[in-house]
Amino acid sequence: MTPETPHSSGTEREFPWWLAAAAAIGALILWNIATDEVYARILATLSRGIGMTAFVTVTAFVLAAALGLLLAVCVLSGSVILRQTARFYIEIIRGVPMLVLLFYIAFVAAPALVAGWNAIAEPLGLAPMQTRDLSLMWRAILALTIGYSAFIAEVFRAGIQSVDAGQIEAAKALGLSGWQRFRLIVFPQAIRTILPPLGNDFIALIKDSALVSVLGVADITQLGKIYAAGSFRFFETYNVVAFLYLVMTVGLSLALRGFEQRMRHRNSR
Repeated sequence: MTPETPHSSGTEREFPWWLAAAAAIGALILWNIATDEVYARILATLSRGIGMTAFVTVTAFVLAAALGLLLAVCVLSGSVILRQTARFYIEIIRGVPMLVLLFYIAFVAAPALVAGWNAIAEPLGLAPMQTRDLSLMWRAILALTIGYSAFIAEVFRAGIQSVDAGQIEAAKALGLSGWQRFRLIVFPQAIRTILPPLGNDFIALIKDSALVSVLGVADITQLGKIYAAGSFRFFETYNVVAFLYLVMTVGLSLALRGFEQRMRHRNSR
């Protein structure tokens, strides 16, 4: 009788002790929230930032996915200019730390964007725009959109290239246009490969959304910073902050894992 390897089927069925430990910690924090007035007050304060965190994350992800798909199409296009321009964008943006990109977009690119708009608007008789009119929340969303679009573009590119070239040639032989081939043949098959890493990027974006607190955006992390600084309850406050993020990320991670298993089971039929 040989011992099971780490990749054997026996290991796949082992009890998820890590999840049990995480659930126990979460239950302890929930108990503190239910019985301790300090924890309950902290949760009530931080809950006001959940909506902001969700809005920033979802908006940035939708915009980044749209821009990433466009970049992936440009990388795979027949035009050298489009390919090289998209590749330049992807490689440069991926090489800049997200926090640096956040500061750059907020305090360099945003004022330049406003100045460019005013240069066009004023000759047309339109009211000039002030830099403060572009809120820090939207500057943060723009930075996250630009940062994640480069990573999502690579996810789309890999997924599109995973489609069998023979099917694309067959679609060409049937007289389908490039848009029809992409819409009817390529994308429906590529999405199976794209969805799991795309879900991972969404989870990563939830965590990186905490960076917007450096701009004063009232998300969970920023409200936690303000409350801890005023009450000196750093231990309790950041326990609740970590708990809220873990509920979102671990919950989505488990949902994504279940979705991947269902897709794998469906494809194996």
